[in-house]
Amino acid sequence: MAGTGPVPPAVPGGSAVPETPPRNRLLASLQPDDRRRLAPHLERMHLERGAVLFDAGQAIGHVWFPEDAVVSLTVAMADGGSAEAATVGREGAVGLVSALGGGRAAGRAVVQVPGDLLRLPLAALRPAFEASPPLRDACLRHADALLAQVLQGCACAALHPVEARLCRWLLQLQDRAGGAAALPLTQEFLAEMLGVHRTSVTMAALALQRAGLIAYRRGRAPARRRG
Repeated sequence: MAGTGPVPPAVPGGSAVPETPPRNRLLASLQPDDRRRLAPHLERMHLERGAVLFDAGQAIGHVWFPEDAVVSLTVAMADGGSAEAATVGREGAVGLVSALGGGRAAGRAVVQVPGDLLRLPLAALRPAFEASPPLRDACLRHADALLAQVLQGCACAALHPVEARLCRWLLQLQDRAGGAAALPLTQEFLAEMLGVHRTSVTMAALALQRAGLIAYRRGRAPARRRG
């Protein structure tokens, strides 16, 4: 889980990426010349839930582009607690802002929904970033969108009750998971992501279920009802 326990072993190697249209929307939005510049350096990896891409304070060696995986950016506190600061799926990249800035991670990046990601060495990204104005613009727009998400999350945490925050988080995750009706999460994990006690998540989930908004069972995360 993010922010607790030992850091899992280093992520294993992946496979070369064939020249097909990328499933990651940020990569797909790049100019063809920029995609061709990066393509030889991309490596596809399948990661399970709980895999840590990098931890706070670590030097960033790669940027990750989720295809169908979803990654949480979390911040750990001195007392052992943690909370999610942002969620990244196929729309963006993980580690991009830190890699092109100070080069060290401000928090932990942990996979919350298993799936494929494309890994790009920072050594391949930097020259392309410096050489291509359209690529720089795409990276800066991504950074702006990520900042907007973090600011919105801060406002929600300060102003909204747990039920509303849980709804927002589930809808956000469902969107990044391709609209999946069932989400493989636990209440313990949800509590960690929202930065609240597990009992608060239990009460919020029960309220949403009684309202007919979600359905869940032991061992499975709340899922939005269809219709």
